[in-house]
Amino acid sequence: MTNKRALVTGGSGGIGRAICERLAADGLDVVVHANRNLATAEAVAAAIRAAGGSASAIAFDLTDAAATSAALESILAAGPLQVLVNNAGIHDDAVFPGMSAAQWQRVIDVNLNGFFNITQPLTLPMIRTRWGRIINISSVAAIAGNRGQVNYAAAKGALHSATKALALELASRGITVNAVAPGLIDTAMSEGTFDAAAIAQLVPMKRAGRPQEVADLVGFLASEQAGYITGQIISINGGMI
Repeated sequence: MTNKRALVTGGSGGIGRAICERLAADGLDVVVHANRNLATAEAVAAAIRAAGGSASAIAFDLTDAAATSAALESILAAGPLQVLVNNAGIHDDAVFPGMSAAQWQRVIDVNLNGFFNITQPLTLPMIRTRWGRIINISSVAAIAGNRGQVNYAAAKGALHSATKALALELASRGITVNAVAPGLIDTAMSEGTFDAAAIAQLVPMKRAGRPQEVADLVGFLASEQAGYITGQIISINGGMI
């Protein structure tokens, strides 16, 4: 995987950081994205470089198409990207009768429109390299649903459909498109959401997943060995469904 470049959106978060570290360990030059907190992304990139890898950091708002386009121009100026991990996402939970229009729109904007804003401009440059990996990080909520997350499940469910359709468009160009759907993963974002008893009841393996386990799956899908896997939604959830 040397001489290949990867962009990981939301790379400063728990799962995102693990993905960045795994891809860098596999020899990729990684661009670590953050929304606002550039310092956090720079810290991730610095840790990767200290471990002998290659990484840089960038911050921009995925929901701002113009800002995203400008950022991608600067990234592509250093060379094409072969791996894109669409990991950035948010949830803003409420039962549907009490969900505000703003809650609905913001979750759709980040999780779905953000996917379009960053992936569409990178598609043609990736096609020119005749090799690529697009990996979309989804959620078990898109497969099984979840109370209080109609907006989140809708956005991630649409991402599943987009994954399958885009995989068909790009299959003949040497580019694979897959989605990874994690279940309960032990991150700062999920801390306090479920206690040990709830996890034991929900997850047959009786524990939350680790960010590194998600990163290992992403690393495989980004590798040469996964060249015949495309259009798939791959769950990693300890047997929840």
